[in-house]
Formats: sequence, structure tokens, C-alpha cells
Amino acid sequence: MLDPHPSLPEFDYIKPKTLAEASQFLADHAGEARPLLGGTDIFVRMRDGFWKDQYLVDVKGLDGTNEISFDPAKGLTIGAGVSMNRVSAHPDVKVHYAVLAEAVDSVASYQLRSRATIVGNICNASPAGDTIGACILLGGVLNVHGLDGKRQEPLSTFFKGPGSTVLKAGDVVVSIELPLPPKGLQGTYLKLGRNKSSDLSIVGVTAIGYPDADTVSGYRVKVALASVAPTPLVVDKVEEIMAAKPITEDVIAEAAEAAFETASPIDDVRGGAKYRKLMSRNLSKKALTVVWEKLGR
Repeated sequence: MLDPHPSLPEFDYIKPKTLAEASQFLADHAGEARPLLGGTDIFVRMRDGFWKDQYLVDVKGLDGTNEISFDPAKGLTIGAGVSMNRVSAHPDVKVHYAVLAEAVDSVASYQLRSRATIVGNICNASPAGDTIGACILLGGVLNVHGLDGKRQEPLSTFFKGPGSTVLKAGDVVVSIELPLPPKGLQGTYLKLGRNKSSDLSIVGVTAIGYPDADTVSGYRVKVALASVAPTPLVVDKVEEIMAAKPITEDVIAEAAEAAFETASPIDDVRGGAKYRKLMSRNLSKKALTVVWEKLGR
């Protein structure tokens, strides 16, 4: 019988002084230790009995994890411990990465976003992660510290399945880097939930577009879907269709149909697979239209 009033189980709180110390502890206690950032997912899952970690290793405040910076030549770096509210309020994010700020502001409530982090959202590896699509389409790369030192992991190959990534025991994600966006980039994030706020997405669509003289249409347009596949899903066919001919309402409809055909959702408590698949087409069409209008049609 489920406990109607579950509480957090006992655990040990570990506060390492260095990234090397954190990586070593996580590796030595593989399967029973987990890195702690905002804790907005960890504590819920531990309370509900899904995760039974004995140790939570607080990596906030370690080298680079609590910093956010923008370089006009290189782009944006967001530390793993930087809260979502800090990201969306950052002036350079508002100017150069507005689609990311829009996605961030769709996550749960303002109060939760004061704790939640973008890196935590990514490492949670939920197919419903609201900020993941923007980070993938913007070319995000994770800076990871492991037992063998530092390395980078591009988001395009980071996800293996629901809750599963390429991270290994001892790995700590320090930050995410987003390169400088192409000139003229526009984007939007549309989210369908059971209510207007505080809910995971039934379907989420991130769309971006920017001028590209090498395409027939004169634009490069990309779409990523949330909650319609085992991992966050970039629909490559959309980019092909939107680049191959002058953009019209019919071309947008064709691209939205490609999103529909690519989506492979499941039934769950938030929505049925058939409904999700249909809405992946409808929301993709709406998102592509929004981006096309922002680009000036």
C-alpha cells in the first residue's frame, strides 16, 4: 500500500572541496551516490521511493559551477549550479538566446526555478525536459569532470534513453557551453500541459530559424520535440524540407507532417500516444509559423 504522506529517507550529505574529490567519491560509491545541484528532481524521487541513494554529493560552488558568462566571440557558458531564474534574467541570454529564456520560463513555477538548474534538467534526461530542445538546437556542449580529468560531451549524442546518458560513475557536469548563435536567429518554445503552469509537457516543441544563403529557401529552420520519444528528438526532416524550397504555408504544413511522422510517443498519465502524436504536428506547425513570422516572412 502506498504511503499517502511519504517523507524523505535518511541520507548522508557530502560536501567535497574539489571536483577531483567529488569525482572520486562518486566513483567509489557508484550506485549509491548522486551529484546534487538544485535537488528539485532528486528529493521528489527519493521521497516517492524511486531513488534510494545513500549519499548526495553537493557539487554547487565547485570550480565553475556557479558562474554564468558571455563572450561575444565564443558564446555563453552556464555553470551547473546556476539557477534557471538567473539564466532567464541574464541580459545576454535575453538578447542572444531568447528561445532558451522562453523555455526556462515555461518550467514549473518561479519558486522552483530559483532552485532548478538547466544542467540538472539535462542530466535528469527526461524526454519531457523543457530546456533541452533549445540547448540541443543551439549546439550545446557539456563540460564534464571525471576520473580521467576534463572532457566535453555534445548534447547531440548525450542521451541514451529515459533517465540514461553517456555519463559514467565519477562524472560531474561542470557547465554547458552554447556557441554564439547565427546572425538573425529567431526561435520559440511551445508547451502543451494539463494546466498553464507547473506541469510536465504532454508535448513540447522548440523551433529556431535564421538566414542561410546556402539554402534554396534562404533560411535554416530546425525543430526539436519533447515528450514524444524515449529521448529529446531533433526532427532532421524538418530542416531538409524548410531548406529545399521557398517557405510557404504548404511547406510549413509539410514540415509539421514530418514531425508527426517522426514522433513515437507512449501512453502515460499525462496523455495518450495518439493525442501526443497529433499534437506534435499541430504544435510544430504553430511553432514554425511563429518563427517564420519573426524572421519577417
